[in-house]
Amino acid sequence: MAFVTEDNLSDLAVKRWATAHSPRLAELMTALVRHLHAYAREVRLTEEEWAAAVEWLTATGRISDDKRQEFILASDVLGLSTLVVQLNHHFSADATPATVLGPFHIDGSPTAGFGADMSDGIPGTPVFITGRVLDLDGTPLPDVVLDVWQADADGAYEAQLPEIDEARLRALYRTRADGTYCVRTIAPRGYAIPMDGPVGDLIGRTDISHFRPAHVHFLIDHPGHEKLITHLFREGSEFLDTDVVFGTKDELIVRFTEEPAGSSPDGGTIDEPYLRAEFDFVLQPRRTDEPQP
Repeated sequence: MAFVTEDNLSDLAVKRWATAHSPRLAELMTALVRHLHAYAREVRLTEEEWAAAVEWLTATGRISDDKRQEFILASDVLGLSTLVVQLNHHFSADATPATVLGPFHIDGSPTAGFGADMSDGIPGTPVFITGRVLDLDGTPLPDVVLDVWQADADGAYEAQLPEIDEARLRALYRTRADGTYCVRTIAPRGYAIPMDGPVGDLIGRTDISHFRPAHVHFLIDHPGHEKLITHLFREGSEFLDTDVVFGTKDELIVRFTEEPAGSSPDGGTIDEPYLRAEFDFVLQPRRTDEPQP
């Protein structure tokens, strides 16, 4: 029998986890054990530090619920979320790049017509975001659903406002026969990530900026194409180069032009000045070699 010593512990733990019934689970867990043990050895992890880490993870779980996912936020600020996106989405240079989902997406948003206002009277400068959804060949894609969400002018998402019991600044839009879409909302603003939880406490112990630049989220899922989770960032926003979740990409920075009151991009009229952004989303065909679940 091999009794545990400091020298053989890591090898014994790896050997045990290699017995996982799924080859992929065995690969994941043995690599995790190797790296965890190597980390603990490198930094000479103390028992007090181990206990603090366990408490931090416990607190992260306690504060998470169906509207706030503190573990995703932790993954975001560590750069892990963006790394996983990069590893899994080797898109063509002509396709729209993906970025992080973020911790505040809510399923089941209401449907909205072409140019319908998802801000529904929430204060802010009106914005129309227009464009097309295309495939790599430039062919317009009709009937594509765009799941859109954003923070309000104070930087708060619906998921951060427990008193809100209806959809707020989120909606499902759909492209027309010619692939065009039109989203109406309010101007996004840069904002701080939540600093009232374990992630904020950790960030507060560093010189890391805890702000995100102004952006609007999009999730586009169309049969036959890779799911696209991305943002559109407002050109000239603060924090573009210090985005706390490492989500900014040059291709996703969009100019918001000032337009006078009058005719609006949805074919109607508007009685106040507004901003307009134009962007064509280009989807990549779904890979045929993807493993089946």
